[in-house]
Amino acid sequence: MPAVNSRRGRGRRTISEINMVPFIDVMLVLLIIFMVTAPLITPSMIALPKVGRAPSQPQNPVQIQISKDEAVQIKIKTDSVPSNVRSVAADIARLEPGVKAEGAQAVPVVISADKSIKYETVVQVMDNLQKAGVSRVGLSVQTSGK
Repeated sequence: MPAVNSRRGRGRRTISEINMVPFIDVMLVLLIIFMVTAPLITPSMIALPKVGRAPSQPQNPVQIQISKDEAVQIKIKTDSVPSNVRSVAADIARLEPGVKAEGAQAVPVVISADKSIKYETVVQVMDNLQKAGVSRVGLSVQTSGK
């Protein structure tokens, strides 16, 4: 009898390994589903603006020129006034009151910036102009010959 008791004491051993077969089956099914559906999904397209020529240039726009060292020049007709990024909107409103008009009678403001300056500087100038109530703001670009 002691031999029988010792066999019963051992009993069944628990399996400490994970059965990977169901996991692999599920992963293969998911892989097949993704492989079949991936070509059916169309990639999203972003419509980017294109730079072209305007039908006519605005007459006597106020020009803001930002140089490499972030120095700001305001050009109104033939006059040139130095300014800075923070006070550019106040200077333009003081020098040319027509920029705050509404609609087509508003004097346009064109920003020309050197390509090596930070984009943040141009955005700050545009933000200051918008806060000051300037309605017509444009960017000057150089078109390629293509």
